[in-house]
Amino acid sequence: MNKNEARYFSTAARMDEALIKLLEKKDFEYITIKEICDVAQVNRSTFYLHYENTTDLLEETTKYIIDRHLEYFDIDKAEANIDFRGCDANDIIFVTPEYLTPYLTYIKENRKVFKTSLKHFGSFGFEKVYRRMYNFLLAPILERFGFEEGEREYVAKFYLTGVTALMMEWIERDCIEPIDKMIEIIIKCTVGKISNE
Repeated sequence: MNKNEARYFSTAARMDEALIKLLEKKDFEYITIKEICDVAQVNRSTFYLHYENTTDLLEETTKYIIDRHLEYFDIDKAEANIDFRGCDANDIIFVTPEYLTPYLTYIKENRKVFKTSLKHFGSFGFEKVYRRMYNFLLAPILERFGFEEGEREYVAKFYLTGVTALMMEWIERDCIEPIDKMIEIIIKCTVGKISNE
């Protein structure tokens, strides 16, 4: 990446951070380009170099926080490339407190952005996120658990839609329930019981 590209991405990240900061104080619909520029310390022409409007910025900010989400996991990225066919089935059960706690913590800490994104669902880019998750994680796991190829897409959509609905309700309630309680609810909904461990 050359200096101009680095500067471009640095400026975009400042505007993402500015929007996140402003969402802590007011609803998205009332945030102006001038306020974003003031907080990000950029001028309006710089804003328009990157975006057409605040909704474009919201779309990028949503992607920005999803990308940052990986920082909440104490997992080496190389470990994400597990050979699901050769590993023990217990090693690929991700509906556990170990995996859910960082995910829920991140959502809770960024609930204002997620809540705004959910109001403007198209900005969430869910279909692209889903496709990536399906190809590299869900399909291989479902194959390992013996789901036929024709079933996998249905099972993945069922699982992700259910978890997304739970997260939307939790965000709508301003994440009032403790993370431990949400983990318990997710496990009950997906596995059907709570582990005795």
